[in-house]
Amino acid sequence: MVTACEFLFEELAKRLETYLIETKTSWLRLHFSEVFQKSFQNNKFQELQNWCNNIIVKHPVTIFESESFTSIQENALISLIKRDELQMEEVKIWKHIIEWGIAQNPGIPPEPRNWSNDNFLTMKTTLQNCLPHIRYFQISSDDVINYLQPYRRMIDDNLWDDIMKKLLSPNRSVSSVILPPRVVLTQILPHRTSEPFSTIINETHAAEITSWIDKKADAYTATNYPYEFKLLRGTRDGFTPNSFWNLCDKQINIVVVAKIKGTDEILGGYNPIGWDKSASTSVHRKCKESFIFSLKNGTIQNSILSRVKNPKYAIDCYSSCGPAFGGSYNCELIFFSPSVCWNRLDSYEKRIRNISTYNFSGYSYFSLDEYEIFKISKKS
Repeated sequence: MVTACEFLFEELAKRLETYLIETKTSWLRLHFSEVFQKSFQNNKFQELQNWCNNIIVKHPVTIFESESFTSIQENALISLIKRDELQMEEVKIWKHIIEWGIAQNPGIPPEPRNWSNDNFLTMKTTLQNCLPHIRYFQISSDDVINYLQPYRRMIDDNLWDDIMKKLLSPNRSVSSVILPPRVVLTQILPHRTSEPFSTIINETHAAEITSWIDKKADAYTATNYPYEFKLLRGTRDGFTPNSFWNLCDKQINIVVVAKIKGTDEILGGYNPIGWDKSASTSVHRKCKESFIFSLKNGTIQNSILSRVKNPKYAIDCYSSCGPAFGGSYNCELIFFSPSVCWNRLDSYEKRIRNISTYNFSGYSYFSLDEYEIFKISKKS
């Protein structure tokens, strides 16, 4: 799309934009942060910008609490904070805007009490296009004192006087423009708004996994599956056996998902009984309800569910590696380290990778880009 616009092939770029939104929503969600930022590098990508913003206003943590938040472009930030339906408290929006402004000026101290007059002037200039979109009159009196007061010199004098007048007398008329309050959406926000979104799976994937858990003939949809996914750990960084066991030892109802390096495959498994580190050597745990899987994604057109067929060897507990499933003499699906993982066919029903990836010994080796481990539970 970007290249097409550079060569003035605007009709092609528009067709690509429509194609992505209509047929590749799973891919867009898996690469959400990058897609969001890319879409604002060219103002012609209005549909993609709106698609991203319509998600963010309902689930603002996807961007505002992400590691990439401070690197988003100014026009992208403004497009969000000007939206009436942005589901975030006004004082939190203020704090994020300040955080973003400081990141654009690395020399400015994080605490305003340490700012010089030049620092305040620099921040006021940096945020001059953002500050008018704050709904100042919707910020509580305590938050005005605690959070706005330290930045007093960044706010127009007349506006600040009117804010204080309104705090003392809410019905008093003021000369400053009072933006309408944010609209609180009536629909129930997704159950994971307090947790970071998965960087590997989306709601459709989660619905499919939980349908397998409940052995549903008619699969749950992305909006009605009855489970909560609590992230125990994620990302490739810090992938060690110790980090796995410290968080997951004896935890039950665990879902592991992993993004495979060099492909768009997502592999994983469900362990309802948990792993137990108490044994010093590899020990199997019996389980009739576990399964491993490959999820539909991008070029992977169909998901593969592989249920356990030999429950005696369903779960492998080995303190020297990460999560492992099955195998009467060697693990069937194991995430040993980021660069040493494999799948083979033994105690579960099906292979979960393309047959061409398996060697003459029946092993399919792969490396990870990242992996996540969730503890799931029924919604209350």
